[in-house]
Amino acid sequence: MKRVGIIALLHESNTFLQEPTTLEHFHANLLLTGAPVLQAFRGTPHEVGGFLQALEEDSDTEPVGIFAARAMPYGTITHECWTQLMQLLLSSLQQAGPLDGLLVAPHGATVAENAADADGHWLLQVRRHVGPQLPIIGTLDLHANVSPRMVQACDALFGYRTNPHLDQLARGLEAGRCLLQTLKTGIRPAMTLQQLPMCINIEKQATAEPQGQLLWNEATRLQSRPGMLSVSCLYGFPYSDVQEMGASVIAVAQQNPALAQSAAKDMATFWWNHRSDFLGRLISVEAGITLANHARKMEPQKPVGLLEMGDNVGGGSPGDGTWIAHGWLRFGHGPGLAVLADPQAVQLAVTAGNGARLQMPVGGRIDPRRHGPPLTDHWTVISITDGRFSESEPRHGGYSQFNQGTTAVLLGDSGLTVVATTLRVAPLSLQQILSQKLQPADFAAIILKGVHAPVAAYAPVCSQLIRINTPGVTTADLTELTFQQRRTPLYPWENPTDWQD
Repeated sequence: MKRVGIIALLHESNTFLQEPTTLEHFHANLLLTGAPVLQAFRGTPHEVGGFLQALEEDSDTEPVGIFAARAMPYGTITHECWTQLMQLLLSSLQQAGPLDGLLVAPHGATVAENAADADGHWLLQVRRHVGPQLPIIGTLDLHANVSPRMVQACDALFGYRTNPHLDQLARGLEAGRCLLQTLKTGIRPAMTLQQLPMCINIEKQATAEPQGQLLWNEATRLQSRPGMLSVSCLYGFPYSDVQEMGASVIAVAQQNPALAQSAAKDMATFWWNHRSDFLGRLISVEAGITLANHARKMEPQKPVGLLEMGDNVGGGSPGDGTWIAHGWLRFGHGPGLAVLADPQAVQLAVTAGNGARLQMPVGGRIDPRRHGPPLTDHWTVISITDGRFSESEPRHGGYSQFNQGTTAVLLGDSGLTVVATTLRVAPLSLQQILSQKLQPADFAAIILKGVHAPVAAYAPVCSQLIRINTPGVTTADLTELTFQQRRTPLYPWENPTDWQD
């Protein structure tokens, strides 16, 4: 039987956040070696679940779990943590024994103190270990800041095609079947990377909206050329201040480098010619809440979802930002709901007990200057739970089990309800509030700590989703962030009109 190893290392690193990512963050989410890797992902909508499904469809192939590490997006990974992860990965690869191929799942926007291009670093370490002849095929997050080293280390990489990321299983299946075909025929795919001098605003990264449909229709057209396997448009992650930050295209063809190069160039040129379609609107808090009040008049039976772009948990932010909450109390009409990561408030609520009233600040603890001052109010403790919930539908990130730690539902005298959590959890699932016995229809507005990740879960219950620009480490206004490592020229800061020449 053919033995195919599986490796996943997934972290989106926000270099503008002062708090670093440590090994404890990986232990809190996922850090496995050997057979437990297979057990953790089998049957999930994750790309590794897709790897397994593809391999297990082939009776002549044995999947081999090697290493899987995942942490919630947060700050730069520490030197110590990255060193330990690399030691564990390589020792697990050594212990796996002889392999015929590898399936890999890097994120593409991982940054460590001792490896700015962290994904390129670990992929090349793996390539050096297994040698040049072993095929390595994998996936990339849509937000990958793709480096030449990532492409150099692999035979083919397939990027997600949706945001919210609902196609991870499909991309894992695609990569897995490509590897199986490579093992059966001995013919290795050809891959080309085309980096663009362009940064895509987070506000415009929804693939189902007009600018996204335009882009992906062209990618699908180019991918349909005879001999092509894949055309991936990687939007990049603008909150990793590294050389590779920005948009890129990866094209994969069947043993035809010239075809891959032509498709990558054509796709990049098309995207560049439509670059102005990807500039953000940057709606202010007051303007966004005015739109929300109008939407409520038109459809009062549903809440409005207010997407807080500056405190996007899925982009690494602290999740305790209060700009929109303060704005709603000032300009909004009706009861509002917010989920805030605030372990101190949770502990005070637990000590006080259900039904207790207490005055305290909630939220705004990590960096009040950037993310807003605390919400000080008299709060009634409505309920306390363990904060665990499940999601049965495919959702952004491929998660199905969630743990936000001990959770307290607090009702302020102001009319604002806060779900205070011990751990940060992105609003990927409606169960985050349903599990707390809260119904969306009971609120005029729900404040969501994300930009695109909440859409699949919350669009069905909200009359409208409004993206609001706020300060913070994930602000959509990139002029508010100080970049030191990014490439130049890079649109929209600069406009290199001669790029195609």
